[in-house]
Amino acid sequence: MGLMALALHARNSTDGNIFVPEGFWKNCTGSFHRQSVSAHTCGFDNLFQSNSSCSNLSLSTISPRKEFHDALDKCSRFNSSFDDSCRSCTGAVVAARDNLLNDSKGHGDNNEKAICGMAVVVSIVATNLDDSSSVDDLFSCLNALDVYDSVAKAIIAVCIAVATLIVVTVTLIKCAGKRKKKRAKWILHEKRNKEITNAWSGLYRFSKAEIEMAINYAGEKRSLGRGSAGQVYKGVLPSGQPVAIKHIYKSNTCDSFTREVEGLSRVRHPNLVCLFGYCIEGGEHYLVYEFCSAGNLSDHLLRKDCVLTWEIRVKILRNCALGLRYLHHYIDGCFVHRDIKLTNILLTEELDPKLSDFGLAKMLGMEESKVFTDVRGTIGYMDPEYMSNAKLTCASDIYSFGIVALQLLSGQKVIELDLDARDQLTRKAKDVIMGKRPLTDFEDPRLNGNIIRQDFESILQIAVLCVAKSSKGRPTVDIVFDEMEKAWKNTEAEMDAKKETMGASIATPSRSLEVIPV
Repeated sequence: MGLMALALHARNSTDGNIFVPEGFWKNCTGSFHRQSVSAHTCGFDNLFQSNSSCSNLSLSTISPRKEFHDALDKCSRFNSSFDDSCRSCTGAVVAARDNLLNDSKGHGDNNEKAICGMAVVVSIVATNLDDSSSVDDLFSCLNALDVYDSVAKAIIAVCIAVATLIVVTVTLIKCAGKRKKKRAKWILHEKRNKEITNAWSGLYRFSKAEIEMAINYAGEKRSLGRGSAGQVYKGVLPSGQPVAIKHIYKSNTCDSFTREVEGLSRVRHPNLVCLFGYCIEGGEHYLVYEFCSAGNLSDHLLRKDCVLTWEIRVKILRNCALGLRYLHHYIDGCFVHRDIKLTNILLTEELDPKLSDFGLAKMLGMEESKVFTDVRGTIGYMDPEYMSNAKLTCASDIYSFGIVALQLLSGQKVIELDLDARDQLTRKAKDVIMGKRPLTDFEDPRLNGNIIRQDFESILQIAVLCVAKSSKGRPTVDIVFDEMEKAWKNTEAEMDAKKETMGASIATPSRSLEVIPV
């Protein structure tokens, strides 16, 4: 950092001086805590302007020299053989130093050698400030030095001593740091893209041309919805198969895209949306899923022109619990979805539910019961415990499922970002369970009483347990599924009994699973 500060000072000062005035240097050579090396212990108490010939050098006096250009060239092109490149660089630095010593009055002085060598290195860094890769390689080379007279010692000592050099250089250092971070982020992004190609080989990698052709199959884009991570369009593959294509916003590519592909590339279940492939090209990221023609659960539960029957609601809850059980008992640990809500439950043409949107999913290892992480999700469905202390557990998904169950029973929605709506819903459910309200107060009035009361009560009871404020009071996913399975089997039995009683007056077997027009 100190070496960078000297380079920035040399390049940005009006006179281009490499070293600083005596007053600045004296303020920066005192002892610092947690350091075993200092300017004094290495013998560089007097490394400042006007102390020797080389200490008065500037960029303008060093840069025209042939030996300096040779050192600059060899210290700017580190090839795959790092050791050889480093050896050539340091050798050239010593040659440039000796060239400066020839013009110095005290060229045999070890202190003067160190000052002249330091002047060469600072000049190289100052010239290459815009090439962070070359500067990083040079720093790595200097750190590896064990020999070469006192040049290495001088560099190490000065790097430590001038860490607090001049206040004005702090801003300049930050700017250089930001450029370095930006480059590091780009390198990491490219590395992830390469890892994606290797790790997700089981998925088809679409080209951008294929994506655009699929989205514009009818001559215009058809949007299916917009979320926090991106826009979703309907597409059609050359085979005629309809698909859903999510275009990930660029601000989410490193997070949402990676999470979703890593999650869905590993899990396969009838009640989880299937990921067919992905596209990474030209800085754009796309995900290609199976198409669920009936949209999401919110579209159906809250629409005014038709009503989901009781049988459909029980089937949806049972199958969602089945998919959630698969996630929580995944072979590598508990796969926490983190964003279960009405809009993330998609429905097929037969109204079979599929959990979707794994952009926030998190894996808890076999030995982990919880993990502290950033709080993300949809407020109305988020676990209060997770919101308050950032402790994510499998029970966080159970809470979200409980809210969905209460919505299916009551027909009421939880307004996003509105905690009051959620609390009113859960409070009302608890009052019914405690006998403070009649059961009819919680029934969706659009069902007109066409429910199986016993199953309604059992689902309500388990849903209330799911939305307990503490994760310790919530049931496991196995208990939740068992209760939903019992309700569904009982519902099927009731349906079969009604068919036998009513005979021909009942329509086809799938009739009871259709929505009821209003």
